This record gives sequence, structure tokens and C-alpha cells, in this order.
Amino acid sequence: MERKILLTECPDETGLIARITGICGRHSLNIIKNTEFVANQQRLFFMRTVLEGDFPESFPDEVRSALPQGASVRLMASRRKRLVIMVTREQHCLGDLLLKNYAGNVNFEIAAVIGNYDTLRELTEKFAIPFHLVSHEDLTREEHCRQIMKVIGQYEPDYIVLAKYMRILTPEFINAYPSRIINIHHSFLPAFIGARPYEQAYNRGVKIIGATAHFVTEHLDEGPIIEQDVIKVDHNYTAADMAEAGRDIERMVLDHALNYVMDDKVFIFGNRTVVFRN
Repeated sequence: MERKILLTECPDETGLIARITGICGRHSLNIIKNTEFVANQQRLFFMRTVLEGDFPESFPDEVRSALPQGASVRLMASRRKRLVIMVTREQHCLGDLLLKNYAGNVNFEIAAVIGNYDTLRELTEKFAIPFHLVSHEDLTREEHCRQIMKVIGQYEPDYIVLAKYMRILTPEFINAYPSRIINIHHSFLPAFIGARPYEQAYNRGVKIIGATAHFVTEHLDEGPIIEQDVIKVDHNYTAADMAEAGRDIERMVLDHALNYVMDDKVFIFGNRTVVFRN
């Protein structure tokens, strides 16, 4: 028996759950888990349904026809997603993802790593993952992004993860992978913009540091947020201590965000997300 995930998004109205589950019942599909949410202000309904059984080809269309106009219905196979990771020089997020990929206890597989420096090649190749150097030297940002897109095209990934990739992407690049690029950054923006954010934070005497994982849009670091977290710091922390703690929380937040996205638990609407954590 197949296991699939039905993702439903549509304008809210009475009886939606009954209509959807009724169609599932008529096809003898077993509902393993069902989670729903209504964004009351926008009057939007979201539901994630884990199903098991024999799925007729017409099933998604049947569900869609029972819902209000404009409904989005996606039937997702339960499978590991393919990732391409983009990096610069920092190794903490990449190393964590490579280790999890090697252990095989995550719902993704890393197809390749692309770096604009060669710094992380040795680490990547220790895990038998292809590493591609696409240097930005002597290239415009547009030319550099097009070269990266050529490499990505070889692997046909489901998602691209910016694991501390420190260059701004072009609109052409972002639009080629809508809602498929995930970024991790420290959560001092916009208060501490530019270089050495942890030194800026130390000089301001901040009491919390954190990280944000989000989908990438043309608006730098302002895309729909998937996951965030913070930890407390105090006067005992040096700037170096804050940076080390920041790396820990970046790894954790990116890990959680990828778990949600890989398990098809995230809906995007506008510049917001609905994340079914359980």
C-alpha cells in the first residue's frame, strides 16, 4: 500500500474537512494523520493529510472539484527530497547536513555542494558528495549566478539550501526556483547589517542571539520564515563566544526548518508560512 500526503489550500467555508475525508473514504484510503488550520483574517483553509491505500489517478482532481474555486490540491509521494547545498567558507551548517545525510536518518539526500571558494571541498568529498567550485572572481553577479544554475541543472534538486552562502543572488536565479531556496542567517538583521555582526552585538550588549531559516525572495532576508529560535547571553560572553553560540543555533534552526519542509509540513501564503510542526 502506498503512503502519500495530501496538501490542501483553499478559501475557508463550512464542511471542507467532511468533503475531503469523504472522498478519501470512498476510495478506501486510510487517514493516518490529519492536521488543519484556518487563517481567519485571510479566510484561508490549510490541511495536511497523511493517507495510505491505493490511489486512483483522478483522486487530486476529485478533491479539487469538491472545494471552492481557486483551491490548491497537491498529492505528494512520501520520498526523500534531493538537495543542492551552496556554501562559501563557513563549515558548521554544511558539516551538520553532511553528517545527517551520511547517517541516513533524514528525509533528504544531498546531490551536490557548490561553493564560490574551494575551502569546503575536502570536507564535502570526505562524504563522497560531488563538490563544484564556481568562483565569482572576475564575473558579474549575473554571470556568476548563471554558471551556478548550469551546475544545479545537472542534479534537478527539489530544494537549494544556502548553508551560510555569503553572496546576494540575482532575481533571475531566485525566480528560477520559486519557494525552493532556503536560507539560514543570524537574527540580528536589520539592527546589525554588514560585516562582523557578533562584534556589533557584543558592543551593544545584546542579551539574546538567534537564527532564522526562511525561503528566499528578491527582498534580501525578508522571505517567508520557516523557523526561528534564540538563546540568552550575558556580559560573560565575548564576541567570539557569541559567534560560537550563534553557529550552534544556526545548525539547529536549519535542521528543524529542513525537517518541516522535507516532510511537506509547510504552506506559503503571501510572505507568511503555516508550519505543521507535529
